[in-house]
Amino acid sequence: MGKGLKEEVLNDDLRYNLRPWVVQTNQNPIAVSHAKGVFFWDYDGKRYFDMSSQLVNSNLGHGNKEINEAIKKQLDDFAYIAPAHAAYTRSNLAKKLIEKAPSNMAKVFFTCGGAESNDNAVLIARAFSGKYKIFSSYRSYHGSTIGSGNLSGDARRFAAERPSAGGFIKFLTPYIYREKIKFKNEKDISKYYLELLYDQIIAEDPSNIAAVTLEAIAGTNGVIIPPKGYLEGVRKLCDEFNILLHIDEVMGGFGRTGRLFAFENFDIKPDIITFAKGITCGYVPLGGVIVSKDIANFYDTNQLLCGLTYNAHPLACAAGIAALDYYYDRYIFKHVRKLGKVLKQTLVSFEKKHKSVGDARSIGLFAALELTADKRTKKPLSDKIPHVINLLRQRGFAAIGRGSNIIIAPPLIITKEELLEALEILDEVLYIVDSEHEK
Repeated sequence: MGKGLKEEVLNDDLRYNLRPWVVQTNQNPIAVSHAKGVFFWDYDGKRYFDMSSQLVNSNLGHGNKEINEAIKKQLDDFAYIAPAHAAYTRSNLAKKLIEKAPSNMAKVFFTCGGAESNDNAVLIARAFSGKYKIFSSYRSYHGSTIGSGNLSGDARRFAAERPSAGGFIKFLTPYIYREKIKFKNEKDISKYYLELLYDQIIAEDPSNIAAVTLEAIAGTNGVIIPPKGYLEGVRKLCDEFNILLHIDEVMGGFGRTGRLFAFENFDIKPDIITFAKGITCGYVPLGGVIVSKDIANFYDTNQLLCGLTYNAHPLACAAGIAALDYYYDRYIFKHVRKLGKVLKQTLVSFEKKHKSVGDARSIGLFAALELTADKRTKKPLSDKIPHVINLLRQRGFAAIGRGSNIIIAPPLIITKEELLEALEILDEVLYIVDSEHEK
């Protein structure tokens, strides 16, 4: 565990691995030696607060005994069995999910992660509806495969849409902080964007539109929380035009907002729910598509043209059962709602006292600080985010950033004391950013 091993790990990593989303040269990864709870350590013994839960998926932290033991038990029985066979962990997890999901939901199709979940949601929506167009927001990310990449709205879609898979339509969604029009209130913002969506549905011909896909809370694009009435209005439009509503809960699900699913903070029921990340907290890859009773009934007499070798992998399902039980047995969602108030209060105070903080958004333990060069003009400090992330990392605060946003989404098991200690580091770094900006 010494310097020699650290250098070997780093050298081999940089020599043999292709790292996602970056130019491969000039990378400086942390060589991680071990992790526990809300922390991980490098080979020099330095401790880091895991303040973005890795990729907002380590919801129950590192080294969770219950999840580890569940995987080991399943491993002793069998590690893998093909999807054509029934296995306790896959059937039991599906049952538990449907029992916790909204009352209109009926069945689960398991996948290996978020992108595959969204890919298969598109296939299911098109087959069930007999229509092919899929609406999704420009301010979204749903994965990087050909299907989920085209479903995504942000710039990460560009590689996937050359040439385009076809049938993917983007629309604008509300972003309260960056609205150019001076609206009176959130209700008026929602009304404006719902009218835009209505017009676009008409222009694209509703008889061709299979589904509208949305993240209830847009995740890596800045934890963008929709204004009051917006999601409810989208649901009404979908009902009016016989369009499926697909809610992507890959990042927002499993307690991140203090509810099982982020959409439960609003008065809606989707037709399709996709999930991943927090279902196993990264211990074993798993995702899935939850479908309504109507869609499930459709497949009683129609072939499901979706398939994966590792569909409902027994080890992953064992991890999922243990994680789901842990959330409820330990009252994790209640804990998140309680600590979410502490996080919100602290971040709002940062917005008030730091010149570089333009907006603080949070719901539960899902937050973003949007940095700005000028609070009046709201000019984003996008070019400074890598520098800020590095300053935080130097002080033992590991986080992710995108655009002009720092994403703050710690493991849901974090204590109040740990949260406040980590936020002191963030406060210190923001003072540095303030002073650098003045220069």
